[in-house]
Amino acid sequence: MEAAFAIAALVVVLMLCVGGLSAVTAQVRCVDAAREAARLAARGDDASATAVARRIAPDGASVHLRREGAVVVAQVSIPAALPGLTVSSQAAAAMEPGG
Repeated sequence: MEAAFAIAALVVVLMLCVGGLSAVTAQVRCVDAAREAARLAARGDDASATAVARRIAPDGASVHLRREGAVVVAQVSIPAALPGLTVSSQAAAAMEPGG
């Protein structure tokens, strides 16, 4: 009986570890995607910025670009594998002349 509880507890801990590792991986990919999107959008290439961010980010991630004065902000987010957790990242870049 104790072995059954121990195995169940071990499975739960293992699942949480895998979910946490998945969330960390998604976070790194969101950071990279937001950075590249902000950089490209600052150059005035919004279409490429969104396309590149979607390619870098995890599948199903949402990509949003917005301008705040002379700064462009890219936000990439996705629901994580763990329930109730959303992974997101924002990056900002100053608009380049002519961009």
